[in-house]
Amino acid sequence: MTRRYFPISIPHIRAIDLPPDGPLSEIESLVAQGITELLVVTGDPPQEMGRRVYPTTAVSLIRRLKRDWPKLKVYAAYDPYRQGIRAEFDYAARKIEAGADGFFTQPFFDLRLLEMHAEILTGQTVFWGIAPVTTDKSRAYWEATNRAVFPREFAATLEWNQGFARRVLDFLRPDNGHVYFMPIRIDLERYLSEIL
Repeated sequence: MTRRYFPISIPHIRAIDLPPDGPLSEIESLVAQGITELLVVTGDPPQEMGRRVYPTTAVSLIRRLKRDWPKLKVYAAYDPYRQGIRAEFDYAARKIEAGADGFFTQPFFDLRLLEMHAEILTGQTVFWGIAPVTTDKSRAYWEATNRAVFPREFAATLEWNQGFARRVLDFLRPDNGHVYFMPIRIDLERYLSEIL
């Protein structure tokens, strides 16, 4: 549906939803519909036990996708909060070795942290995530669920989030860097009007 409005759509594929050795009919269908890029994430185990999941890893799925569809652009997830910096970079290196064409990050909320990871990922295609957090409840979610890090000067206001997004864009602009916005429960037009 999104391809009617945007030239490129990048579906998110959860590795645990696909069999490690069985047919990948979901991927075949996407490719047949003209999808040329995918993002592979591992996926969180389902909360309901009736849903089937597989022991497929992001690395093994990336390798298989690049083998079966060599022209398909396959991006991988990069999570600066999941583990230590060295461990996450080593995990990213395994994804690159498997054939990943680049990364989509979890959203950043601290420019200094983004700068550090940008240095580590120099030479890679990276879509840096930005998500507005405008309530204390939303901040608590990001900290508890995703182990996100917020700077001391963070304020759960639209203005702070817009200013942060502008600083990220200013940082990425000299290298023609990429960014994606993850606006959740926020007026998109109002949020982006002061950024773009």
